[in-house]
Amino acid sequence: QVQLVESGGGLVQAGGSLRLSCAASGNMFSINVMGWYRQAPGKQREFVGTMTTAGTTDYADSVKGRFTLSRDNAKNTVYLQMSSLIPEDTAVYYCYAWRYTISKDYWGQGTQVTVSS
Repeated sequence: QVQLVESGGGLVQAGGSLRLSCAASGNMFSINVMGWYRQAPGKQREFVGTMTTAGTTDYADSVKGRFTLSRDNAKNTVYLQMSSLIPEDTAVYYCYAWRYTISKDYWGQGTQVTVSS
């Protein structure tokens, strides 16, 4: 099993920045992807971005150029630096990890990000 604990959410004004952290613990064998999804009120959970162990990143079009992923493999921690935030970024942000050998995903409990206009 893998446990994912998010931190760093909060309230910020439009145009501001926040950094989310996700610390993973447990059996990290063959966990090769970590990243973030988000879910706004009344909407389905959507992809934000992911990063592989090798450092390859993928971002949703809606956050490209504004959000940046980074990863500390030694600490099993992934970060999401969010800049130029807009009210539409308001959501619960969930950390995600993927174990490729058994095609299993893991999720954190989520952290709330609220962007005021």
